[in-house]
Amino acid sequence: MTTGELIRSARLRAGYSQKELAQRLGMASSSIARWETDTVEPGFSTLRRVLQACRFDIPPVLVAYERDPERDAQIQEMRELTPQERMTRLLERLDNPPR
Repeated sequence: MTTGELIRSARLRAGYSQKELAQRLGMASSSIARWETDTVEPGFSTLRRVLQACRFDIPPVLVAYERDPERDAQIQEMRELTPQERMTRLLERLDNPPR
């Protein structure tokens, strides 16, 4: 799950529109949109504040991490795309969710 997917999921589970969440945070709704599309990634403290505004939290604990070459390749591929290409892929995923 990407940071954007996490923010979107928390917002929808809380029942907020992007505009409502932005108002709760005192910021522009365009910031929420950029985060949710993974165009911009918020820092940890901002992410935590956003999730808390949706009545969720993530505990700051360390867990062991094992590299996943397949996932690393997917991330690198996404980094090489333009924002327009990322948006197109996101919309395609929304139109054709995995089963």
